[in-house]
Amino acid sequence: MKKLRIKPAADCRYDLVSLGEVMLRFDPGIERIRNADSFKVWEGGGEYNVAKNLSSCFKQHTAVITALVDNEIGRLVEGRIRSGGVDTRWIKWMDFDGIGASARNGLYFMERGFGIRGAQGLFDRGNSAVSQLTAGDINWEELFGVDGVRWFHTGGIFAGLSETTPSVVEEAICVARKHGTVVSYDPNFRAALWDQRGGKEQSETVNHAFLQQADVMFTGGPLYKDIESWEETLRDVAVKYPNLSLVAATGREVRSATRNDWGAACFSEKGFQKATEWMDLEIYDRVGAGDAFAAGVIFGLMKNESYETALQYGITLGALTMTTPGDTSMVSRAEVENVMSGQSGEIRR
Repeated sequence: MKKLRIKPAADCRYDLVSLGEVMLRFDPGIERIRNADSFKVWEGGGEYNVAKNLSSCFKQHTAVITALVDNEIGRLVEGRIRSGGVDTRWIKWMDFDGIGASARNGLYFMERGFGIRGAQGLFDRGNSAVSQLTAGDINWEELFGVDGVRWFHTGGIFAGLSETTPSVVEEAICVARKHGTVVSYDPNFRAALWDQRGGKEQSETVNHAFLQQADVMFTGGPLYKDIESWEETLRDVAVKYPNLSLVAATGREVRSATRNDWGAACFSEKGFQKATEWMDLEIYDRVGAGDAFAAGVIFGLMKNESYETALQYGITLGALTMTTPGDTSMVSRAEVENVMSGQSGEIRR
């Protein structure tokens, strides 16, 4: 595998830019969606969460490429994005027609689950503004060539939103590579997004094309009980995609909705590396752990840490993200590094 090369921070306006949908999340707390009479709102979205975590936790300069309808919901989402320090300059705003017939802002509802009752999500994202993005809508040359970006992240959720979104990914990756920006891709599969467009087979075809152009792949799956199986799986991906510099994966074993085993590993030009596992981890809200893992790994690599240390940043931020509500982390870099150094959950005064 080739060595990963990241542009110096001094040469770029942004450390990382994500391309993806940002939805308004409705959280019923300890209630069920069907029984709730109030909701807490957050913003979230697979690709966006990586940018938010890097900004809010690690104080990196990030931005999101997305689209929103210009109404009160869209402006609420924008405010939430800004509160985490993510640059909103690249949001494409679409006119509101009064009822959302031409375009709307995506919503989703998420109940956390408890014990033997698993977490459950309900998405209401059809005909969203961002699903209508097409090639030519974003000035990628200005972003990557003038502003400068060290790392670009996107994935299979955005690519699965519509018939046109894959062309946006293709265009973005092409220009990012031209200007020496690291490209990472997470082939997240959401069945509902592909049911009317070829299902899992078509999703794999689209993801395969983009992984052939990426530098880094983030993914998730089962927590392997033996190192040999995990190493073989990641090595096979590296052989399939010789263009990649890094394959990084999380693994999860679900004991219950509120207790999981959680681990991670990677394969690179340095070979196979495995992170410290969190066994029987207590879960408050598991959404976004994989995105937090990606953010932690990216941060470690941007700081020129070893792959082993970058993995530890990722697995630790992912674990801590599952201790707070919402799609993204509410912890600080200091808290991540304290846990990495072995600090317990004792009260701090």
